[in-house]
Amino acid sequence: MPALLFDLDGTLLNSDPIHEAVFRDLWTARGLRMDDGFYMNHVHGRLNVDIFRQFLPNEPDPQALSEAKEAEFRRRLPRPYPAMPGAPAFLKRAVESQWPVAVVTNAMRPNAEAMLTATGLRAHVETLVIGEECARGKPDPEPYLTAMRLLGVAATDCIAFEDSPSGIRAARAAGALTVGIRSSLDDGALLDAGAHVSIRDFTDPALPDILASHEGAPQ
Repeated sequence: MPALLFDLDGTLLNSDPIHEAVFRDLWTARGLRMDDGFYMNHVHGRLNVDIFRQFLPNEPDPQALSEAKEAEFRRRLPRPYPAMPGAPAFLKRAVESQWPVAVVTNAMRPNAEAMLTATGLRAHVETLVIGEECARGKPDPEPYLTAMRLLGVAATDCIAFEDSPSGIRAARAAGALTVGIRSSLDDGALLDAGAHVSIRDFTDPALPDILASHEGAPQ
């Protein structure tokens, strides 16, 4: 049976508009301009501290700024908040079928808990891997390798679902079959980033064939 590894932001829920608004306000407060496309090109899928070290080199405490930014994200996150279409049913099926499941995210733990709770998905996720709690976050494969170790599965048994280039690179480098989610990028961009295939969301009619084509997946 396949092990299913899910990114969170942009994969299990479309949270990017909230994150982008918070980043835009943070930049504006510092007298900086955030051009259209900046979020997707330079922020999407990356760890906050890496972003701040690159673009705010004079910031005295990138970690504190990251925590403040994410606290504001949690404040703005509506409760409840819709999950990605098809995600609740897909996760429920996976758990009932006893497929190994993990969420692998660069979000900090309070954010991950808030998003999973807001979408009603928390009960379906036993294994939660946080990028900043690993030696290295995405795009390094370490978070995915950690999830595989915790689940006790081989990379060849894993299907990863990702929406960002950094996450796709991490999943591919860890050896998982990597499925791009077209929440913010189109099929071409996801394939260019390294995804093996892409789907619109978890209602996409291509998803059963992807599962069935994976070695060990039920027919």
